[in-house]
Amino acid sequence: MLIKADKNKARQKRHRRVRNHISGTAARPRLNVFRSLANIYAQIIDDEKGMTLVAASTQDKEFKDYGGNVAAAKAIGTEIAKRALDKGISEVVFDRGGYVYHGRVAALAEAAREAGLKF
Repeated sequence: MLIKADKNKARQKRHRRVRNHISGTAARPRLNVFRSLANIYAQIIDDEKGMTLVAASTQDKEFKDYGGNVAAAKAIGTEIAKRALDKGISEVVFDRGGYVYHGRVAALAEAAREAGLKF
């Protein structure tokens, strides 16, 4: 009998391994990405205080027309950068959440860079 690998468990294992090396500070918080089948979420987190400083997702009212596609990821990347710059955050550490830097994750990161975030 074949046993199918659990992709989410493998992703979580990668994420834990990366998080041992990446941490957000007050000077340079962490931009975390989570993607589900239907939505995409981004948060800027200060790990020293354990606080989310800025968040954006396709669950927000202004993004109800989007789903979990690349266009939604670009819109969320632009929005998270705009909200971060409004709060005085210009530099972040990118945490891809164990996902491959491809597709929606890459689109969100590129849109955030184009909108003014440095990482």
